Amino acid sequence: MSTRSYEPNVVLSKKQYRVLGTRPVRHDGADKVTGRAIYGADIQLTGLLHGAILRSPHAHARIKSIDTSKAKSLPGVKAVTTSKDFPEVGNKIAPSGAGGAGPAPLKKVQSNILAMDKVLYKGHAIAAVAATNIHVAQEAIELIEVDYEILPPVLTALDAMEKDAPILHDDLKTIELDEQTNTVSNVSNHYQFKLGDADKGFEKADIVIEREFDTATVHQGYIEPHAGTALWNNDGRVHVWCSTQGSFTVRSVTALVLDLPESSVKVTPLEIGGGFGGKIPVYLDPVAALLSKKSGKPVKIVMSRQDVLEGSGPTPGSHMKVKIGATKDGNLVAAQAVLAFEAGAYPGAMVVPAGMCVFSAYDIEDVTVDGYDVVVNKPSTAAYRAPGAPNAAFATETVIDEIAQKLQIDPIDFRKKNAATEGTRRADGPKHRRIGCTELLEAMEEHPHYQSPLEGSNRGRGVAIGFWFNVGFQSSCAISVNPDGTVALVEGSTDIGGTRTSVSMQAAEVLGLKIQDVQPTVVDTDSVGYTDLTGGSRVTHSTGMAAIQAAEDIKQQMIKRVAKLWDTEFDQIEFDDGTFRLKSDRDKQLSFKEVAAKAASTGGPIVGRATVNPGSAAGSFAGNIVDVEVDPETGKTTVLRFTAFQDAGKAIHPSYVEGQMQGGSVQGIGWALNEEYYMTPDGVMANSSLLDYRTPTSLDLPMIDTVIVEVANPDHPFGVRGVGEANIVPPTPAIANAIHNALGVRLRKLPMNPVRVMEAIWEKNGSN
Repeated sequence: MSTRSYEPNVVLSKKQYRVLGTRPVRHDGADKVTGRAIYGADIQLTGLLHGAILRSPHAHARIKSIDTSKAKSLPGVKAVTTSKDFPEVGNKIAPSGAGGAGPAPLKKVQSNILAMDKVLYKGHAIAAVAATNIHVAQEAIELIEVDYEILPPVLTALDAMEKDAPILHDDLKTIELDEQTNTVSNVSNHYQFKLGDADKGFEKADIVIEREFDTATVHQGYIEPHAGTALWNNDGRVHVWCSTQGSFTVRSVTALVLDLPESSVKVTPLEIGGGFGGKIPVYLDPVAALLSKKSGKPVKIVMSRQDVLEGSGPTPGSHMKVKIGATKDGNLVAAQAVLAFEAGAYPGAMVVPAGMCVFSAYDIEDVTVDGYDVVVNKPSTAAYRAPGAPNAAFATETVIDEIAQKLQIDPIDFRKKNAATEGTRRADGPKHRRIGCTELLEAMEEHPHYQSPLEGSNRGRGVAIGFWFNVGFQSSCAISVNPDGTVALVEGSTDIGGTRTSVSMQAAEVLGLKIQDVQPTVVDTDSVGYTDLTGGSRVTHSTGMAAIQAAEDIKQQMIKRVAKLWDTEFDQIEFDDGTFRLKSDRDKQLSFKEVAAKAASTGGPIVGRATVNPGSAAGSFAGNIVDVEVDPETGKTTVLRFTAFQDAGKAIHPSYVEGQMQGGSVQGIGWALNEEYYMTPDGVMANSSLLDYRTPTSLDLPMIDTVIVEVANPDHPFGVRGVGEANIVPPTPAIANAIHNALGVRLRKLPMNPVRVMEAIWEKNGSN
């Protein structure tokens, strides 16, 4: 693998960083490679019971009765729970992330954790058992008798939007353009973003292309299953140990679902074996808590792989219609999108972020976006790395490519001509701050991959770009100085991609320390200030900002200590590269470690702390160049070469940035070519194992080359942009465009598996 760093014509900083941009060993590396790290399923407590969950065999059914008597009488069973054990919560609202893309009625969150009057997808949790071992628990759930009234399922957004479609929720009334209606339907929300007048814009166009696209439901594919352990202690407090992307989200949801004050719930996040957005929602922890309350013992529940695929949140399937107009000289003048996304069983599809991103890589004056959040009989959807944006980009970037082809303009030149720049307004309202879309495209165009010839039959090269807006949100950090001049950093952001180190590197840079002198710890919800979830590409950006400010707090405190030692004024002391100096006599100096050693005699312990709530995180752009070879006899697509580009703002730890780019690219390749929830007509997932749900392996992939572009984010002290998500946005359209250039056929349905490729070839050739 080759990794090339490209710096556009922007000044990032005249200062040469000591720590930022280096590649130190991650702090948690040794524990993970030696097996010492404790993950969700590893927790062991005295008297631990094991839980198992009964799940619905039907996609849509009314629950007439549940009889748990036989399960309760089985030797070894210590507790059984159903949704009837949940307290009444009235009309309370759960926070964003608990039940989908936004805030959700708490009753809906409860009923997804344990079904109430209905089951709404195959795998919907109904009841749970705690027993002395997992085998007894699994035997016990088989003894629970449920009487169902089976109802017809509806499995796609288009089918669910039909007037005569089976209704999932009798009380779900459509919100139409921000107005609450009295219409009961499967459409939870219809929103619209407008910029200018799209109808008038299309009148200016010399070429207008309108196409329809479909994407399948896919799963995040994290290696570690969901796992949660709870102890309802005799002091009334609930302790939770779990695998999660947001310990404070788990605290909030568990407290709300169980009608407890948040102060009564303590959540300890353990190491997390992947999440990608799928470990934001809460599934197991309140159930384990109820079982613990009944049994008086701690209870652990671990999902099987089938449970994960059938009972946790995948990303939405979608149906989209995209229309784009351009002048004959290659200027985009108008765009329109209709996005219908499958929310799964409960409202909260990722259709709003899709609308925020669908045309945001381009400067188009007249835009209309309509989005529909539609419930269907599948698991309630969750985020998956730039949620909604990959779906939207598949449609937009395919149409953009088709327009460039018809106008006979190089596809990268066409994108450069219309690229969003600083000041470009997005259809959802905000104007772009300083962004790197143009610089990204320049890097793609100049790269040897794009400049090299592609030889051979049935081979094609495709390009695409994508946008993700990133989020800021709240973070807290505390740093304490040790007598030997090292520091301990405490944060609340669960670490998925090495963020302990990327956050610590920013603190080390401020304090003039080596990264080895900073020891980071991700702590429980009692031990740090409120910190939002690990998601939205926010941790290195926002928790990094908290670490920077906490380090600045320490620096200011230590300057006061030095001023006291030297009997001078605060403003006469300067600090640079880990050394304090007297401005009037620069030979008079003390190192950070020397001042730390004198802490006890100059005022006592030194602790810096900070909380932040950035209102802006600046967007990130990613792009792909992909070469494929398609076998016209079988339809199999082989990715020959793949180069990923991304604007990181400032790459704090380049290896981590490259890893994020490669990981998102591989997931995008799987989404493009293989992955889907294959549903039977009665709503059963027919491929609910990793044997049948085809994620890419090393045998399916080339080496993923990476190019880091650095266009500084003006809202961050070091110019950081989040890098965890934009990289998954362009792979599907880039591969679709490459397949077109190989065979001359346009595929508009994901995945582009061999069957669909062959159908496109047959349609092109006019044969059956």
